[in-house]
Parts: sequence; C-alpha cells; structure tokens
Amino acid sequence: MGAREVGLPTRSVPLESFYPQRVTIWEVGARDGLQNEKSIVPVATKLEFLGRLADAGLTTLEATSFVHPKWVPQLADAEELLAGLERRPGVDYPVLVPNERGLDRALAAGVGHIAIFASATESFAKRNLNRTLDEQFEMFEPVVTRALAEGLRVRGYISMCFGDQWEGDVEPEQVHRVGERLLDMGCWQISLGDTIGVATPGLVEDVIAGFDEIDRLAVHFHDTYGQALANTLTALRCGVSTVDSSAGGLGGCPYAESATGNLATEDLVWALEGMGIEHGVDLDALARTSAWMAEQLGRPSPSRVVQALTG
Repeated sequence: MGAREVGLPTRSVPLESFYPQRVTIWEVGARDGLQNEKSIVPVATKLEFLGRLADAGLTTLEATSFVHPKWVPQLADAEELLAGLERRPGVDYPVLVPNERGLDRALAAGVGHIAIFASATESFAKRNLNRTLDEQFEMFEPVVTRALAEGLRVRGYISMCFGDQWEGDVEPEQVHRVGERLLDMGCWQISLGDTIGVATPGLVEDVIAGFDEIDRLAVHFHDTYGQALANTLTALRCGVSTVDSSAGGLGGCPYAESATGNLATEDLVWALEGMGIEHGVDLDALARTSAWMAEQLGRPSPSRVVQALTG
C-alpha cells in the first residue's frame, strides 16, 4: 500500500501559533535544479517542466539565468526558453541576473522580476563573481537601480550564509551586513542560502535573529547532511514564510563542489500538509512531475516523498 493510500493526517491549523499560516514556495528546479546537469536538457523539456510545475499549483517558478553561457552552459538557452514560455496568469517567472549585461538580456526578453546573487564571504565572492566582498556591491548597484527604474522587482540571494568550504564558519553578523546592504539597495526580499548544506537549526536561529525585517527573508537550504527540512522548519518557526525548494530535490552549485541537491519541494509540501500550513500545491501532481523529470535525466529522484508516492 502506497503512502497516499494510507493518507496523510493533517491539521486545520499549524502545530504552534508562531508558525506561519501560509508558506510561499519559491520553486528553483528549472534554474538551480538543472544548472549543474552535465548533459544539456532540451529547451522543450525545460518548457514542459515549467508547465507541469505551474499545473501543480506552484506560483513562483524561477525560470533561468542570464549568466554567461561559458560559465553555466546548461542555461545558455535562456532567451530561447523565455521566448517559448507560456506565461500562466498568476504565475511569476523570475530570472537570475549576474550583472548589467545580464540585465540587458533580461529586459530584452520582457522579464518583470529578477534576482541578483551575492556572497556572504570573501572567498566565494572571488570565485563566483570575481569580485571582493565589497566590490560585489559596486557591480550590483547599477543593476538594481536600472531594474527598479524599469519597474522590475529585484530579489537578492546571499550564498554561504551558514558556512564556506574555503573559510569555514561564517559569522552571522557578516551575513547581516550583506543582507542589510542588499535591502537598502532596493531588494524587496533576500534569500539566505546554505550553499554547501552545513547549517543546523541552532545556526539558522542565530542568523535569522539578527535581521529586523524577518518578513523580507526567505531561506534556501541544500541537503548535504540531511538537515534541509529541519532547518526550514526552524526558519518558519522564526517567522520566515518564503522557502526556496526544488522539485524532486534537483540541484547543486557549479562553483561549490560540495553542494548537493536542494530541499525537495515534495518533502517540504508533505511536511506543510501535516502541519496544517497552507501552500497551494497539488502534491500528487508535483510528485508525478518530478518522477517524469527524473526519467528525462536518466536517474531516480532523490526525494523520499517522490519515491514513496510514485514508486
């Protein structure tokens, strides 16, 4: 008997009053989930993936990135993908923009929502952006200023918030400084990234506690040590209500070799349903979508919930 045949007990209200009533899921499967794939995924497959995710009820689908094709060949088809994308009513399709050239491409493609990608550490800023920690803001400022002037929304990612593979521990205060600069610059939201998956619930609490505007935070956990869901629930208990996740647990980072897959959207949804927290996603449809994508990639989904529902 399958897990859905048994039935998932749910609550009508969250377990504890300090959990949010509703969680916004920022689905990154089509961008962060696929960017590290060595075999190029056809545009038609990516478009079908985005369509299936929208059909499953996800309303924020990070579609692609305008990073230089040399660095992330998997996303070299960004213009072609956006040109072929059927934009659904009520669904947002943000894209990652690394610099002004990327913004030019995004504006030409008619994008209305972008994200920039900052680092909390000196080492990763140099490896990922070829900038120092301070110089990265000099690169982002004209991007954000122009984007806002064009009427775009701008989100800020911060990588290596909980640990850096070259520097080790990252002081929460350093994350706060980077985050506040992005918010002051005009980002409407910042996403705290556990790029190499080393965070633990206590550290999550410490980092989030330093921000004054917790309602402008999102979290983005990788599951290297199997802590992504525990860390996410901790963030929700701290007042965060937007969670980045990837259908089927796809993902990694081309600039951080130890980064494994993202928190699986299905694992997140299963937990939210059991806690009585609204999310708007059809779990069965989503699991079928991830199983389908796993077939396209030629390997099983790492998500335990996908395995349970479709095995």
